[in-house]
This record gives sequence, C-alpha cells and structure tokens, in this order.
Amino acid sequence: MTNDPEKTTHFGFRTVDKNDKEAMVAGVFHSVAGKYDLMNDLMSFGIHRAWKRFTIECSGVRRDQRVLDLAGGTGDLTAKFSRLVGESGEVVLADINASMLKVGREKLRNLGIIDNVSYVQANAEALPFPDNYFDCITISFGLRNVTDKDKALRSMFRVLKPGGRLLVLEFSKPMLKPLSKVYDFYSFHVLPRIGDMVTKDPGSYRYLAESIRMHPDQETLKGMMVDAGFDSVNYFNLTGGIVALHRGFKF
Repeated sequence: MTNDPEKTTHFGFRTVDKNDKEAMVAGVFHSVAGKYDLMNDLMSFGIHRAWKRFTIECSGVRRDQRVLDLAGGTGDLTAKFSRLVGESGEVVLADINASMLKVGREKLRNLGIIDNVSYVQANAEALPFPDNYFDCITISFGLRNVTDKDKALRSMFRVLKPGGRLLVLEFSKPMLKPLSKVYDFYSFHVLPRIGDMVTKDPGSYRYLAESIRMHPDQETLKGMMVDAGFDSVNYFNLTGGIVALHRGFKF
C-alpha cells in the first residue's frame, strides 16, 4: 500500500488505501445490520433515542417539506420525519449500504410508513439529487464512516435549498477527562465483548470504537462545515460531549 497521504485514509486506527475503505466499511455494516437496532440500545443504554429526539426538535421540519435522512440506516429519524412532513411532504432514506437500507425499508413498512418515504442507495460524497432540493438534511452516526468528509459536506450543501439546514449527529470528544477515561475503557473493552455476544462479530465493534476516536472533534467539524459553505454553524454537546449535534444553514 502507498504511503502517499493523498491516497490513504483511516479505517479505525489503521491506515488504508482510500479506494479500499468504502468496501471495508460496507463489510462492517453488512455484518451488523440485522442486530443494529438492538446493539444501539445496548451500547447507549437507550440514550440514543433522546439524542435523536433532540435532533428532530432542532430540525425545524414541518408539513410539505422535503427531507434527506442520509446514512439513515434502520430509519429511526425517517419514521419521525414522515409524520412531520405529512402526506404532501417527502422523506428520502439514503444509505450507501444495501443491507442497512433493506433493514430500514422492512422496518418502516412494518410500521405502516409507506406513502411519503423513498429509499436510495447513495454515497454521501456524490449525492444523486438536484441542486437546492431538500429543506433539511440529517446524517446520524454516519459521517465518521465517510472516506472524504469534506467532499461529503460540499455535496450536502449543494443539494440543500437556500434557507435549509444540515444536522450532523455524531460521536465526539467528551468534555471532561474523567469521563474520557471511563468512555475509553467502555469503548475498547466492554463494547467489543457486547458485540461478540450479540452479533458474534467483536471486530466490527472494535472498528466502530476506533472510528469514533478518529472522527474530528467539535471545533474541527464546525470548521469543516464552515469551509463547505454553511453559515451560522453551531453545536450542542450531549451526554457530556460523548455525542454532539452540529447544525449549519445554507443562506
């Protein structure tokens, strides 16, 4: 593998060829898709539901609007947005991973959510939508898995309408050192064991823990969003900064 930084990226703590990362991340999510919702509840002790509720509250989504739930996985946010936009609105659940998209589609259809939701397999770095198309875009626990985050943020900016907003919900940097130490122990020692017991795949959850550590911290991600063109960018630390919600507008 080349050591050229222009051609390499991180896969957890490993340095890999940029061309290989997408397939490697896909392997992780193909493996965990079937138990994804269960693992979310176990890993976060159910707190992920409160993080997502806060994201919905900050979205400003209302009837008749068009929403992109990017890296939408099993559709938790899509389900909420579907009710908010109503019959004349539209929600697109997009994910690069076919297995996650399949699980999300089946889950939402079982809930009776059909008419105003569509499903698109898409790469965040090259979104297959027209310019100025969506009123709101959310990406929940997905940006850290994207190979070129700057390119993805520019792609999101392009398809967002003027006046629209982007919300990035992602693991971030804990604000207090004692919390960081506890979080590190949990992430690298407890989490893989839970993954092994539930999914028989500790390696995928070890990658997820590593990918969180390699993700930009709050201020760095804020700067990246500004560089991509977003205005009035701010963020909210949740659960002591373990998670942060970044919000930016297109004016």
